[in-house]
Amino acid sequence: MFTTGTRAVPHAVPFVRLLDRSAAFSSCSKLFVGGLSYDTNEIALKDAFSQHGDVVQVKVICHPLTGRSKGYGFVKFSSEVEAAAALEKMSHEVLDGRNIRLHYANHG
Repeated sequence: MFTTGTRAVPHAVPFVRLLDRSAAFSSCSKLFVGGLSYDTNEIALKDAFSQHGDVVQVKVICHPLTGRSKGYGFVKFSSEVEAAAALEKMSHEVLDGRNIRLHYANHG
């Protein structure tokens, strides 16, 4: 509960948190890449996305015991503008025989 002067405002704090979260989503240079082929590695992913900007980090998520790709990963660009351009151009493109899905990652 949040108090303003003499009265309590129960919904003020959650509303502020909601605003903070939306700001994080709108300013993100990191993309989630889903639908990857199990054969797609970090080199291939970086090569595909480097055409759209300066890629500073690439990670294909793998199973900890088998080392096999889980079919998704992340690509981080040096700027939000480059990430937005890649999101627009690469969404639903074919990479290693699979249609990939792109979204902004939760944290930039």
